[in-house]
Amino acid sequence: MIWRSALICLALSVVASCATYYQSNLAFNQVFEKGDLQSALKTLRERPSDGTGKKQFLYLVNNGLILSLLGRYNESNHYFEKAYVFGEDYQINYMNEVASYLTNPNFTVYRGEDHEHLLLLYYKAINYLKLKKTDEALVECRRLNIRLQQLSDRYQSENRYRADAFVNTLMGIIYETDRDYNNAFIAYRNALEVYEADFVRLFGVGPPEQLKTDLLRMAKLSGMDSEFDQYKSKFGMDDFVLKPKTGGELIFFWNNGLSPVKTEWSVNFVISRSGDQILFANSEFGLSFPFDASGYSEKDRNALTNLEVYRLTFPRYLERPLFFTSATIADQEAVYPIELLEDVNKIAFKCLDERMHLELSKALIRVALKKALEHQIKKDDKRLGALVGILNAITEKADTRNWQTLPHSISYARIPLKEGLSTLTFETTDMKGQKQSHPFTYDVKRGETLFHTFTSLESSYPPGGYY
Repeated sequence: MIWRSALICLALSVVASCATYYQSNLAFNQVFEKGDLQSALKTLRERPSDGTGKKQFLYLVNNGLILSLLGRYNESNHYFEKAYVFGEDYQINYMNEVASYLTNPNFTVYRGEDHEHLLLLYYKAINYLKLKKTDEALVECRRLNIRLQQLSDRYQSENRYRADAFVNTLMGIIYETDRDYNNAFIAYRNALEVYEADFVRLFGVGPPEQLKTDLLRMAKLSGMDSEFDQYKSKFGMDDFVLKPKTGGELIFFWNNGLSPVKTEWSVNFVISRSGDQILFANSEFGLSFPFDASGYSEKDRNALTNLEVYRLTFPRYLERPLFFTSATIADQEAVYPIELLEDVNKIAFKCLDERMHLELSKALIRVALKKALEHQIKKDDKRLGALVGILNAITEKADTRNWQTLPHSISYARIPLKEGLSTLTFETTDMKGQKQSHPFTYDVKRGETLFHTFTSLESSYPPGGYY
């Protein structure tokens, strides 16, 4: 019987952990947040089945990120490439989709958020740039361009996350490193437009001053004198003069903090019926969602409304607030601010918010199917039907999976370096105004561009403190 198969699915779901994704990986999260990367990698790989199961994407990108932090760039890109291919080849498993409606969304394969697929290419490109493999970084640049186009085609509304200014800036940096100044100008110009049109309004992030300087420099080097004059006037930088390089330069990325953790929240809905329409309402939050039950029998429609109150569970993000609030990098001649490029935290919240209507619709369908199944079983066996009702409540879970090792935000600075050895000091300021200094020495050749990333894993929330 169909209901017996469905009951087996429900029972299997109950056996699985009821913890959130963060809680089920608590040992890994605790050592990672403390900066013990070797232990984090070891703990991650103690569950190799995750590399082929429903959490495959997360297993791959976590491996890739940790290996990148350890300086094992080729190994890191091996995992990031697998994650990229996973995204390209992803196909919906309809059996798992059906099971998710009878249990919860964790029965499906986690496919990754839009911004997560972009950021894995950021890490992959930076790995190549550190390895001085510019041609390979250009491949990632083209992939980023395709992903941005897909994002733009998918979402037309100006209120949606439909473009990424940081990714365009990164593309400009890669093109400039290859001395393709024309494409670098186009990428920087696109980045400026996205900052001004979307990022300021949606995330409160405006274009960095360094981006404006880079755009002017690329316009001049590309021979676009009219564009150079136009943007120089627009930026109020009439005294800007392109100076010849006498040495090299450093592009310094700061990955600050940790991205939000996805958890869940529950809302009790009162159920009422008007004809074939069943209304789920919550007065506390002012929520009201109609459900069309015209495809169900009269008995099944009555089964839905007989419950009167039902709990629905949805995913939500919990921010891990920044511990460090600002940073600079200095040499003996000047101090350079580290400017914000991407607020990963806000983008994550925005992506989830944009699909909440879909999440609510799925939850309502899940409720209807579960109650219909419970009613059908009760006709044959009231005790078994009561058990199914209990299982329905236990298995009502949200999908709390997300890439939780990403940074809270990404910032950068471009620093000119003299040919030969240079010592710079990177200084962070925390929420209490206390400063930490980190000296670095670079050996640069004339005309060379070096890349460095510094990752601060600290947050103002205690490790393992998410429930």
